[in-house]
Amino acid sequence: MAKILIVDDSNMLRDMVKYALNEGGYPEVTEAVDGVDGLAKATAVAFDLIVTDINMPNMNGFDLIVELRKLPTYAKTPILTLTTEKNDEMKAKGKAVGATGWIVKPFVPEQLLKAVGIVLSR
Repeated sequence: MAKILIVDDSNMLRDMVKYALNEGGYPEVTEAVDGVDGLAKATAVAFDLIVTDINMPNMNGFDLIVELRKLPTYAKTPILTLTTEKNDEMKAKGKAVGATGWIVKPFVPEQLLKAVGIVLSR
């Protein structure tokens, strides 16, 4: 079973993503409140997928992705961004730092589950 880490400073959004993932057949979901918390949790447990927001306090999603990609455990682990940012420059920056995919909020649960299924089947 895939272990998934959700990193977002919005409690409500984490709850929505966790619910969607659980309903989609992914029961092992861990939550982190920002990039610092996410990095700490990701170094304590190996996750198969990370879903992160971009705009967060303490450590943003771009910096989190950069730090995760430095770790051998996460060199090839899928990292999806789930963010309100939708302009091409932000998407290009996400790709440059190592994001696997980009989903714009508000998200459709089926869209999230489809993306998760695709990146986990690689």
